[in-house]
Amino acid sequence: MEHPTGITMTKPKANQQPIVVESAELRPGYSISRIIRGGWQLAGGHGSVDRQRAVDDFEKFLFAGINTYDCADIYTGVEEMIGRFISAVRSKYGHNDASKIKVHTKIVPDLDRLSTYTPRHIEKVIDRSLQRLGVERLDLVQFFWWDLNVGSPIDTLYSLSHLQEKGKIHLLGVTNWDVQQIEPFFDSGLDIVSAQVQYSMLDQRPANQLVSWCAVNNVKLLCYGVLAGGFLTESWFGKTDPGYEFENRSLIKYRLIIDEFGGWDLFQVLMGELKSVADRHSVSISAVATRYVLDQSQVGAVIIGARYAHNLSSTLAVFNLTLGSDDKASIDSILSQRAGPSGPVYGLEGNRTGIHGSIMKYNLSGSLE
Repeated sequence: MEHPTGITMTKPKANQQPIVVESAELRPGYSISRIIRGGWQLAGGHGSVDRQRAVDDFEKFLFAGINTYDCADIYTGVEEMIGRFISAVRSKYGHNDASKIKVHTKIVPDLDRLSTYTPRHIEKVIDRSLQRLGVERLDLVQFFWWDLNVGSPIDTLYSLSHLQEKGKIHLLGVTNWDVQQIEPFFDSGLDIVSAQVQYSMLDQRPANQLVSWCAVNNVKLLCYGVLAGGFLTESWFGKTDPGYEFENRSLIKYRLIIDEFGGWDLFQVLMGELKSVADRHSVSISAVATRYVLDQSQVGAVIIGARYAHNLSSTLAVFNLTLGSDDKASIDSILSQRAGPSGPVYGLEGNRTGIHGSIMKYNLSGSLE
């Protein structure tokens, strides 16, 4: 089949290796691309989006080998966009190509309604996601509960396992939890295959305890924030501190992480080192930042958020990049100077009265009636 992507496929030069997109197996028989196409930036609050162009560009990722897409019930309009994409692939190329698409969604009950959620509500959310995506079974449902002291979160997650038995869900994961939050569910016998967490050069909280726990319990990390909302790219190399006025919440969120890391000056020192490493390998800063996280223990995949596919070639370059020991040592020498962020995964963001938590939106699931 001719790849309908608009991407020119050329033979590699003598000193180049063909790009082969790496994959990770979460459970026997279920593999994903190690780069996942993120969907958060296609939702509301992140600037204007040409939805048709975004849907068309999904196809470019798929035929380049990136077959896994991340969304959530609370990412406004994104499940529907991916559903349109799946339908288009099915119509244009057949069920075989459409079946290669892996979709990871989430279920995030509204904070204000945690005490009233029941298994009936949960099934309605899952049915809604199935309808939006136009599929018979969800590949991976990632669970989050704003406050584990409110309502019945364990019973709720158990209701998801019952939906697995009914054939509506394949695999279960969690998101934005550390060991303390995950263990009660794991110990109750549920098979949790993944934990989606923020993990980057700037934010290494998963390495505090979650990584080692995941290694023992066969759980893979699916990592977002790898490029810190775009800060870990050439766009911010050598730039003066922009302050905190941005067009979207993503940039505000990661600008606050830079403060936790050690401030703008230390961030620019890191950027200078990343630029040197990137130039040595003839790749982008973003490729170096992505490869660094992919090389960390228990990382199954990284989630790269993008509205369109204009940086796809730079993204794919990650799979031809090998960071040597000298590269890692020079990067780690800067990272060793960081102040933070410290504490558990999502600890700062989970404090709803704090500066990190105050920018979050807590009631986006919508009516189920």
